Amino acid sequence: MTSLPPPSVLFSLLFAAVLLANVATKLWLAGRQLRAVRSHRDRVPEAFAATIPLKGHQRGADYTAAKLRFGFFELLLGAVVLLAWTLLGGLNALNQALLHWLGPRPLLQPLALLVAFALISSLIDVPGSLYRTFVLEERFGFNRMTPALWLADLAKGSVLGAVIGIPLAAAVLWLMQVTGPAWWFWAWLAWAAFSLLMLLVYPTLIAPLFNKFEPLQDEALRQRVTALMTRCGFAAKGLFVMDGSRRSGHANAYFTGFGHAKRVVFFDTLLQRLTPDEVEAVLAHELGHFKRKHVLKRIAALFAVGLAGLALLGWLAAQTWFYTGLGVTPNLLADAGVGVPNHALALLLFLMVVPVFAFFISPLTSGLSRKHEFEADAFAAEHARAGDLGHALIKLHKDNASTLTPDPLYVRFYYSHPTASQRIAQLQAAAGS
Repeated sequence: MTSLPPPSVLFSLLFAAVLLANVATKLWLAGRQLRAVRSHRDRVPEAFAATIPLKGHQRGADYTAAKLRFGFFELLLGAVVLLAWTLLGGLNALNQALLHWLGPRPLLQPLALLVAFALISSLIDVPGSLYRTFVLEERFGFNRMTPALWLADLAKGSVLGAVIGIPLAAAVLWLMQVTGPAWWFWAWLAWAAFSLLMLLVYPTLIAPLFNKFEPLQDEALRQRVTALMTRCGFAAKGLFVMDGSRRSGHANAYFTGFGHAKRVVFFDTLLQRLTPDEVEAVLAHELGHFKRKHVLKRIAALFAVGLAGLALLGWLAAQTWFYTGLGVTPNLLADAGVGVPNHALALLLFLMVVPVFAFFISPLTSGLSRKHEFEADAFAAEHARAGDLGHALIKLHKDNASTLTPDPLYVRFYYSHPTASQRIAQLQAAAGS
């Protein structure tokens, strides 16, 4: 009777098969999207024929196609890098090198492993970021970044990541080490508390490091926006204009912060392109997310998923096959008097592997997000004019060079927002009623 292979071999085969299915599915979906965009490039959809010129439609198709082609390269490179870290032994080699250099120091060596992994991963991402900013975005007229500003952002982001990330990682590793088998629950509490703290401090302490935020000076628009928020029962700490044009030609508006620290932020590019009526309608849409409890629901869902994920990690971290099946030799157990714990190894392997498996549930999460967007549009239609929001959406789609003819299956997997045609149709129905 033939015996089954060891669990580590079975897990290696499972991981390789799911990774292959992941990459193949993404390539197939991207190919469908590329064909859909190209096949409709030379004809504006009838619903937009009166508002978007053919040249603008073609620009959106070409921009989408260019991003998809670059996405093919990024996808294949990402799969190779993931295999290099796991089954080909990259993470194991890095761990062994740090063990040899630092010795079996139970907190320092795992922390050094996390920092080294993050640094190497960031360096791998640099060429792609440069190409995306200074070639792809530049070609379509969106990039406003200079090399000096790009380097400044990279430096500030790296320093900020170190100042915040290293103490947080050290705290999580310490909790994993001292709180016993239930470490995952205490780590979740620490992560949840940190996430809430960041929601409070990000608007006032972190975001201003990268952008300038000036109070909204247009008094007529300020009064109009304030009246809208009063009608909707919403309070914010301030109305601000962000210098988004320093980096990009894309436009947006958003709420940031939590509780009494909420701020309304408009990109300067948004105010330049939309009329006051349209700005009010866009803001009403954003207010809809708060009034329909979408923000709280998403935070609650994030925390629930985080708790389940850490509980799963707590179990996997004790399974030898989880390490060996992913090309890593586990450290000797600290309670045996030698070696260091496997906590950092478990964290890194989990963070690398989970997205491979989780991709296949993305239609569910994307579908829920699109449902929330429809609800926010409906709220906006009740508290502003639906036609104004429709006009704003058309302008933003045109100015951001978004495709009007996406592939339906690609939309199901990737789109967090409904398509332009779907949103316009709903808003037209609301305006008619």
